[in-house]
Amino acid sequence: MAKGGGPLFECTACGQRSSKWVGRCPACGGWNTFEEVPQHARTLGSSRGGGAIPLTAAELADAPRWPVGIAGLDRVLGGGLVGGSAILLAGEPGVGKSTLLLQVAARLAPVGPVLYVSAEESARQVAMRAHRLEVVHDGVLLLAEPGVESALAAAASAKPAAIIADSVQTMYSERVPAVPGSVTQVREVASHLVEYAKRQGPPVILVGHVTKEGLVAGPKSLEHLVDVVLEFGGSSTHPHRTLRATKNRFGPAMELALFAMTGRGLEEVANPSAALLADRTAGAPGSAVAVVLEGSTPLLVEVQALVARSPYASPRRVAQGVESGRLALLLAVLEKRLGVRLGDRDVFVNVAGGIEIDEPAADLAIAAALLSSLRERPLRSDLALFGEVGLLGEVRGVTRTAERVREAAALGFNTCAVPSKGSFSAGLGATVLVVEDLVQLEKLLFQP
Repeated sequence: MAKGGGPLFECTACGQRSSKWVGRCPACGGWNTFEEVPQHARTLGSSRGGGAIPLTAAELADAPRWPVGIAGLDRVLGGGLVGGSAILLAGEPGVGKSTLLLQVAARLAPVGPVLYVSAEESARQVAMRAHRLEVVHDGVLLLAEPGVESALAAAASAKPAAIIADSVQTMYSERVPAVPGSVTQVREVASHLVEYAKRQGPPVILVGHVTKEGLVAGPKSLEHLVDVVLEFGGSSTHPHRTLRATKNRFGPAMELALFAMTGRGLEEVANPSAALLADRTAGAPGSAVAVVLEGSTPLLVEVQALVARSPYASPRRVAQGVESGRLALLLAVLEKRLGVRLGDRDVFVNVAGGIEIDEPAADLAIAAALLSSLRERPLRSDLALFGEVGLLGEVRGVTRTAERVREAAALGFNTCAVPSKGSFSAGLGATVLVVEDLVQLEKLLFQP
């Protein structure tokens, strides 16, 4: 760490600091990510006033919330926007971040003026999109200016109920002699906007870009500065968009909302499970339905598997929507515990609908889909599965078993294969088949 007035360099990917420039970051391994931090930008933030008080004297009143009016977004936020909060909405270019926030601005405008700061697009471009989406409102104040000082001056004059900055990577501060998007500029801009939110009270929504590695562009400290981090994902070739909270100081994290991109903007999908299973072909080998939890919401997704003889010396393993490491683990367990030969087979696994799942409860459905494709025998069309598979081939228990079964039954799945360690009660609406290990799963799937 540099002392006094010596040079100080910082990694733009993870925030690691060094007194000298290095080609490769020792913390995250990134190449050519170190930039010099100007002297005046090395300490950020200022005191908000007030002395220390005993913890017992701290105010316990819940922060008031302002519902946006978009049910899925309100649920992900924990009930709505909180005054003085800072929210980071991160997503890949073109996924629909600006579209979503224009709709949010129009919904909030009747409550009070909303300042929309467009640092990337001109006022004309934003206005054209707003007219196309039919979200034009007099209460939305548009400022096409990348300077954070200009944005704060406009906010001081308009006294908005909320501020939207699109995007933090393209804004800059006149105090920092660095290009927009650099680590010092991003931190300086974000700290100014967050400080304004804490002092004056309006919630601030910052738009952040995502790199090709899937990380939020800019310093890692950007995610620590804000109160809520929302990830907005989806494929440009698929209409579905997912919104989930990976950090939320005012509510539960990992809640999920599903949207569909239409000609009139983003529309929330009221029943995500039904939408994701709408194109499912029942009775096809290699298809299984998993019941996973996204935050507090049970979600049914179709897991597709294709096991085919490989023409190559090194068979391919391709996973979309699930972790490749998890797929490799399941393949090893299937070979060891069931004696199936997969070493000469190409294996492809896909979660239909462009959804990514990382809950271990999907293991049982992935294993069932693999066995179905390998045996060329379809599974029952009314069967849903969930459970974690261990290295010994055992099926381990998962949380909220009863809620998963009820959600499956509500969509017409009359049979659920579940772990043996779980709490069950009558009236779940579906027949529960207890599975203790993969051997029992194979017998259950392919019994006459």
